[in-house]
Amino acid sequence: MNVTALDWGIIAAFFIISLGIGLFTAKSAGSSAKEFFLSGRNMPWWLLGVSMVATTFSADTPNLVTDIVRKNGVAGNWAWWAFLLTGMLTVFVYAKLWRRSEATTDLEFYEMRYSGRGAAFLRGFRALYLGVFFNVVIMATVSLAAIKIGGVMLGLSPIQTLLIASIVTVVYSSLGGLKGVLLTDFFQFFIAIAGSFGAAYYILDLPQIGSLSNLLAHDVVSTKLNFLPDFSDPNMYIPLFLMPIAIQWWATWYPGAEPGGGGYIAQRMLSAKDEKNAIGATLFFNIAHYALRPWPWILIALSSLVIFPNISDLQAAFPNIPVDKLGDDLAYSAMLTYLPTGLIGIVLASLIAAVMSTLSTHLNWGSSYVVNDFYLRFVKPEATDKQLVAVGRISTVGLMVLSAILALALSSALDAFNILLQIGAGTGLIFILRWFWWRINAYTEISAMAISFVVAIFFEVINPKVGWIMIPENQAYLKLLYSVSITTVGWLLVTFLTQPEKDEILLSFYRKVTPAAYGWKKVLDRYPAEKQEQGQLPKEIGLMVTGTVMVYAALFSTGFFIYGNLLPGFIAAGIAILGGVIIISAWKKLN
Repeated sequence: MNVTALDWGIIAAFFIISLGIGLFTAKSAGSSAKEFFLSGRNMPWWLLGVSMVATTFSADTPNLVTDIVRKNGVAGNWAWWAFLLTGMLTVFVYAKLWRRSEATTDLEFYEMRYSGRGAAFLRGFRALYLGVFFNVVIMATVSLAAIKIGGVMLGLSPIQTLLIASIVTVVYSSLGGLKGVLLTDFFQFFIAIAGSFGAAYYILDLPQIGSLSNLLAHDVVSTKLNFLPDFSDPNMYIPLFLMPIAIQWWATWYPGAEPGGGGYIAQRMLSAKDEKNAIGATLFFNIAHYALRPWPWILIALSSLVIFPNISDLQAAFPNIPVDKLGDDLAYSAMLTYLPTGLIGIVLASLIAAVMSTLSTHLNWGSSYVVNDFYLRFVKPEATDKQLVAVGRISTVGLMVLSAILALALSSALDAFNILLQIGAGTGLIFILRWFWWRINAYTEISAMAISFVVAIFFEVINPKVGWIMIPENQAYLKLLYSVSITTVGWLLVTFLTQPEKDEILLSFYRKVTPAAYGWKKVLDRYPAEKQEQGQLPKEIGLMVTGTVMVYAALFSTGFFIYGNLLPGFIAAGIAILGGVIIISAWKKLN
């Protein structure tokens, strides 16, 4: 692939602007820890929403989608499309609760909702477990995507790619704090959108493809176009659709799609001006994430089946790629090598933007845990803002180094995705219920975390065909089902066998966030003078369902139009518009 001076100029301009934003925001970011990690709690919905989208516009996401489509067709995307349900639940139920909590991080929640050593342990342990271990794994998958892009498109070695991506990202993340990340995300979002749509448009016109209609009529591609899997084959519809839509979305914990909100999504909600801006940001994110972005990636993935039908074709075309990095996810980068001068510069900048926006968010989010929930809470409670910002900047560098080392050992984004789902299996229901059910305590969460981790190690590290349980290769979804069941039964037993939190802790939390009183009545009835917040939970659940239908309808409407099925396309578009009208009308009436 010939990268010209024009392309390098576009890439250089992108780097200069990104670094400039970090330098521009460095002074204000360094003024206090809250400014560094929450931008002064004064951010508008549109900036936060775009930042959420840019963060999930990760370079490993199109690789993951390509991997899925090549293996399981378009219907395989339900593995992540199903998370729209928890996203909409966060929009209409949890966004306002997070904003009311006024926490600095979502881990601070633990010592609001629980008490004693259990709460302190949860906060400190998860600060390192999520902020370091989990966070490093996520960043490593992003870095792995960067390695594949750099190797295929620029001929760079893995170490060269990581050095370039890491240094620039660490500089503007450590200097500008969250505000620098948000502003850079806003700029990078539009570069990423332009790159993905431009690439899909050009690739469809390649001589090997011919046109969109030729692509859809191709023998290999035509079998992979259905939105839903074959319901006559349980080995297809159970793992590809039934498990994600029935269990995975509420039962598993995955960064960016946490049941009840959490992680960097919670960080954005906590930095919003007010509750309405928190709700607006998460609503925009879910619409753009699921309805706007997937189709360019899907079209490029389908096109790759024509030009590189097998992994051996990829190996023959790119002999310099290490064998352990070869996989179906490499096909996305391989297709981009066909782009012309100028467009290749924009696309490379968009891919760099995708890498940097995700890494920068995870660096700031992870360091916020290390600083606020570990260092300040347990190591040096008297630390000054200057010291906290310094520790934040040091931890930012450390997280990047660890993730780069792990990236060199990974081979597939899909493998990492499945491992992370397995580790969080069975914990998601706790994150949904803990706001609304008084009986959940610190030991509920500790036990769920421990059980899910042990079960994940058993299924992912120990051969599942050896021991007390047999899982056929084509029924690997049973691992998730077993994990969810074992973990859920375990934490429920622990909940009822341990003492609930003290009434004063429960009442303090209830007064602070004022959730609907349905699951709090047993406590509140003991205090007749305590106001019981009726809330609007049934209406909010109804809006969650409406929003979910709206976004799916918009997603499939686009797909129908691409496939040339105009009548279903117009029907789906009408459903999406009706859903939008209902949400806009109800928005004005929400308290």
